[in-house]
Amino acid sequence: MGNQQYPMRRKHVPLRTCVVCRSRGSKRALTRLVGTDAGVQVDSGGKMSGRGAYLCDDPACWERAVNTKILDKALKVTLTNEDRERLRQAMPST
Repeated sequence: MGNQQYPMRRKHVPLRTCVVCRSRGSKRALTRLVGTDAGVQVDSGGKMSGRGAYLCDDPACWERAVNTKILDKALKVTLTNEDRERLRQAMPST
């Protein structure tokens, strides 16, 4: 058989899409939000169970997500005022 050379395979990088601006990025570059029984939570580890939606780090996307029904539709939940305030606290700064 001998010493055969195989080309290096690149590792698969999962891509996700921001629910507001529809830009695509790696799973680690976007922030995952999850609808749970306790409300909408920021999933920093990316492992929480439940329906998830992704937001990019653009503050305008976060502002639009918090102030419109985009996340309600994406997560199939109704955001409460507490959920909206929690997301404002987690919003990336400009």
